[in-house]
Amino acid sequence: MQNERKTLGRSRTATRRPRRRGIRWLILLAGIGLTGSIGATAGIIGAYLYVAPSLPRAETIRDIPLQIPLRIFSRDGRLIEEVGERRRFLVDYEDLPDFVVDAFVAAEDGRFFDHPGIDYQGIMRALVQLIGTGEIKSGGSTITQQLARDYFLTREQTFIRKLREAFLAYAIEQAFTKEEIMALFVNKMFFGQRAYGVAAAAQVYFGKNLAEINIAEAATLAGVLPAPSQYNPVRSAREAGNRRTYVLNRMHELGHINASQLREALEYPVVSKLHGTANELTAPYVAEMVRREMLSRFGEATYSAGYRVITTLDSHLQSAGNYAIQNGLFEFTRRRGYRGPLASVDTDPAILGQPYSEWPDELQQTLQDYGNPAGMSVAVVTAVNEDNSADIVLQNGARTVLPWHGISWAKPFIDRETAGPAPQTAAEVLAPGDIIYVIPITVGGWALAQLPEAQSALVSLDPYDAAITSLVGGLDFSLSKFNRASQSARQPGSSFKPFIYSAALEAGNTLATIILDAPVVINSSALERLWRPVNYSGRFYGEQRVREAMVRSMNLASVRLLLNNTGIGFAVNYLAPFGFNDSALPRNGSLALGGGNASPLDMAQAYATFANGGYAVKPYVIDSIIGPDNEVVYRAEPVVVCPACEVDEKFRRRDSEPRYPVRDPGADIMADVEPAPLPGEPSTPTADKAVTTVAALTTDQQAAFERMADLGQEYRPAANDAPELFENIKAAKRIITPQNAFLIQDAMRHVIRRGTGVRANVLGRTDLSGKTGTSNDRRDAWFAGFNADIVSVVWVGYDDDLPLGPREEGSRTALPIWIDFAKNALDGVPNHQMPMPDGIVTVRISKSTGCPAGANHPFEDVMFELFREDHVPVCEESKTVEDIFNSSGDDGALF
Repeated sequence: MQNERKTLGRSRTATRRPRRRGIRWLILLAGIGLTGSIGATAGIIGAYLYVAPSLPRAETIRDIPLQIPLRIFSRDGRLIEEVGERRRFLVDYEDLPDFVVDAFVAAEDGRFFDHPGIDYQGIMRALVQLIGTGEIKSGGSTITQQLARDYFLTREQTFIRKLREAFLAYAIEQAFTKEEIMALFVNKMFFGQRAYGVAAAAQVYFGKNLAEINIAEAATLAGVLPAPSQYNPVRSAREAGNRRTYVLNRMHELGHINASQLREALEYPVVSKLHGTANELTAPYVAEMVRREMLSRFGEATYSAGYRVITTLDSHLQSAGNYAIQNGLFEFTRRRGYRGPLASVDTDPAILGQPYSEWPDELQQTLQDYGNPAGMSVAVVTAVNEDNSADIVLQNGARTVLPWHGISWAKPFIDRETAGPAPQTAAEVLAPGDIIYVIPITVGGWALAQLPEAQSALVSLDPYDAAITSLVGGLDFSLSKFNRASQSARQPGSSFKPFIYSAALEAGNTLATIILDAPVVINSSALERLWRPVNYSGRFYGEQRVREAMVRSMNLASVRLLLNNTGIGFAVNYLAPFGFNDSALPRNGSLALGGGNASPLDMAQAYATFANGGYAVKPYVIDSIIGPDNEVVYRAEPVVVCPACEVDEKFRRRDSEPRYPVRDPGADIMADVEPAPLPGEPSTPTADKAVTTVAALTTDQQAAFERMADLGQEYRPAANDAPELFENIKAAKRIITPQNAFLIQDAMRHVIRRGTGVRANVLGRTDLSGKTGTSNDRRDAWFAGFNADIVSVVWVGYDDDLPLGPREEGSRTALPIWIDFAKNALDGVPNHQMPMPDGIVTVRISKSTGCPAGANHPFEDVMFELFREDHVPVCEESKTVEDIFNSSGDDGALF
């Protein structure tokens, strides 16, 4: 019994011992856990206290500006260009398609919407790596941590940096919503190829707005982020495809897309193509003008502060100018002859007949290496057919046919003066393997083309404030950045003559003044030893009226008008206010023939004075500048044409005189009428009567009221009557009289109706005035034309200043470009010309003498002419003078 008790006691003791041991272990583990927790907490607190002094406040993200490029717009809101190292478009979270958000979550942070900014698994993984290897090889960073790193930290792989990143991420999560964090992330990150932010990346890689991309493209963008320079599709379509597959599979695993969407997205091709800015209007020369001006104003901040510039360009007019320049230069280069293919590839014709996808890579790359200047496409000739057509393959692999009417123009080029005979067959022009330029044609299909060697410029202005509404500085900005519209200095030739004729009118001549078109020989050290100007026709026209000399662009008559009837000094002083500099105003007889130098913009500015009735205006292209905070930091304040702002001295009153001496026509009627009370004012018996008084007016009084209402609609006070209304208007200065401007306009309307600008009659308008111009040896061709709404000038020439070639004058080379522009620019716009001002009279005159014609004057020698009322000639009628300079009565043609 005793032994049994001892045994039982030992067994109980043995049973208690394991229990006690277990309790002790539990206590030990609990102690260790508690100690670890306290230690971890202390460590976290200590780590926070260690890094906290160097941590920025999370809210400062709102104050950190992202680098946003300069954006330039037309006045009607079309994007012209963005300028800056970083291409970025800011978007709000609401602008992000759901699958775009899902793609970034799947690629970067699967638990983004659940965690507080820190992925503890990732941190533990980084700790294990640090303990095991002494360095951190992988991140485990959440989207919020990446945002903290990109805004505040570096990319160094250290534990301290990871600690700072984690604490910052937690702080960001407390300061911002998940939606705000996602928007900040997709706007901030770099996607390669200068694209910052997902919206810019969509444009760069796919040529689409963010709202237009699909699931496959969203996955491609999300897959780029770990290594933008390696994974972007332009750099490597294969690498981009691999990353896209990973992202799409993750999206499927997380339930963001179903199996069908996954399969469709995986089958979507990976496109390796770099897209430019989504420009809505082509105006690179204007963009460069704006860039230079902005750089002078704001320095390097121009490229990154997010400025927006609103220009004065009208997108419709600018597009019309772009088309006119390209079309006109292509027409010109066709006349000068075909210079041959870009190159020829030595390839088996059988290969060229195979599908493009089966061509050797080297052949495909050869075709892709050529650019597409001036809207042309590159193609290779695969066969020349018996019907004189040619089979071609375009750069994109498409096959098409080049018809004979697109080839037949190609006379062989010999030199700039000469072309060979027209081809009879396509084989004379093309051969299989030729790499050529082609352009689309309006009737459909393609035509053979070549890059023009000549250049052209076009500029148009609003004549009332000189706002530049269109400007084309050359054929293609990518080929030459020299702005011929504003930076060139070329001889304006006969397009300068209207200014000489305006000076002549101011000097006392009239449009009926007789001048002699006969040989002129001048000994001038400023020109040559002996200067002998000639007419382009080579003929002399004898005595001519001033109007006729301008209409037919007579050189010799113009020189005599300047030298004998006006005076060089007088003319130079008279023309300087038009905006011409000294180089445009040589002090010798060549001034009459446009022998100075001017740019198309200079000429447009000067012609605006004629178009607006006599006022000097200065061109400008920047209407306003909007700053980074959406505030207007600059707004143009141009001088504007304001006839009502002019104070006529003969109407100026003394201060003691009443300003408005005119009796109020309604004074008598309203003498007994008390106005009705304003809302909230107490009513009075008199005021109550006032409401009914008008109804009690007599018939005459009611008629007077109606007349007052009519006057209220039509009353337009001038500065003489109400100067305070015009105090804040920057009025343009009048530099010529309205009568002078009108007479020159009228003479130039005849240039178009029956003179050197007659081709412009195709427009079917009666309000156009214009003048052709051709400089010495046909080095420059010009046309300037206008109505009361628009002034436009076209120039054509070679940059090396060599002659354009036989018969390439203003009427043939520049005028068709101007017509193309005006046809689009004035489509649907009503006629508008300056009305005849006071002081102009119409007089019946003799064509041959310019004198007033009597009732018995021969009918065939009678016409009507316009004069300033104090400049009607008084003369005795004389017999018609016989033309002693020409043996033939044929007037010939002038250009």
